[in-house]
Amino acid sequence: MTDMLRAPAEVKYAEELDWLESVDDGPRPFSWRLSPRMVRIFVLGSERADGLDREIPQKWFGDRSFVERSIVTLASDRGLLLIGDPGTGKSWLAELLAAATCRNSTLVVQGTAGTTEDHIKYSWNVSMVIARGQSRESMIPSPIMTAMEQGVVGRFEELTRATSDVQDALISILSEKYVSIPELDDDNIVFAQPGFSIIATANSRDRGVNDLSSALKRRFNFVRIPVVTNKRSEAEIVRFRTTELLRRHRIELDVPPTLLDILLQSFADLRAAAASAGSDDEKLESALSTAEQIGVLEDAILHSHFFGDRTLRAGTLAGSLVGSLARRAPEDLAILNKYLHGVVEPRSKSDGGSWPEFLEGGREAIATLS
Repeated sequence: MTDMLRAPAEVKYAEELDWLESVDDGPRPFSWRLSPRMVRIFVLGSERADGLDREIPQKWFGDRSFVERSIVTLASDRGLLLIGDPGTGKSWLAELLAAATCRNSTLVVQGTAGTTEDHIKYSWNVSMVIARGQSRESMIPSPIMTAMEQGVVGRFEELTRATSDVQDALISILSEKYVSIPELDDDNIVFAQPGFSIIATANSRDRGVNDLSSALKRRFNFVRIPVVTNKRSEAEIVRFRTTELLRRHRIELDVPPTLLDILLQSFADLRAAAASAGSDDEKLESALSTAEQIGVLEDAILHSHFFGDRTLRAGTLAGSLVGSLARRAPEDLAILNKYLHGVVEPRSKSDGGSWPEFLEGGREAIATLS
């Protein structure tokens, strides 16, 4: 296998999926590669009660009921819509589910204002049409149509970013399970094969951008993914992702537990401040998601590796936090400055440890950006 910047889940965990498939004796819906029970184990990790001969690590951190309801939905004839705030792991869960059920998570349509109906149905190879006319050979199937033909899972990212006419095109696909090709006289219908389903994601903060119609909503089962507020769970997610990025970048660098605690506490403080803010101007533009927390840590690690002494320090972490979260000037800088003086400064005096260095690093970063 050639190196990839980011391998899809079915490639990254190929050996693990092969093993689970070899020991799986449970009932499998349609053409699924794993039974629902094994899909859950692949996503959430194994427990002693599962009776497996090897440990399967946890890959998605969240409530077990969300995963189970998602799996049950995929085993039905309804679409699955994962909805939640940015950074709650919706796309990662969708990728893991697709990898486990059909070993292909790459049939993806990205919803944007420029997404057209062609992106979810089909388009044409213009040069072939000119040379030979319209035929199935000159047709370019969309990822969704390919998923229909193969009886696997198709994914639609950021569904509410797509315009209403694009969303409406999904209604017939989810209802009738076929796509008509009126340009052709023969072989002009593509029927979905057993196992076909769609996993869509939607950002709850995009509400009002392109709201879903009632007809489309009825064809999806909604699974709402909440923001992780439990510090222990969030710490597990950050550690998991940090280990992955260190491996991907081939970096050997320790992340002191005390600095991870500072990062977690800082995000918790900023979220609490945002919740009590009286207006949007008093809130950071950032969603303060777990994903952004991981981004701050990754930035600090890379900076320490390439421009520091290959040791992660509190000042570097503070600089990365300010640089990542200060998106509006001067509003976000003022909010972060208030946090440093009102919360971090008293804490650095009372608790000591790495907080004084974190305070100084944050002040220096704000001064540089001001």
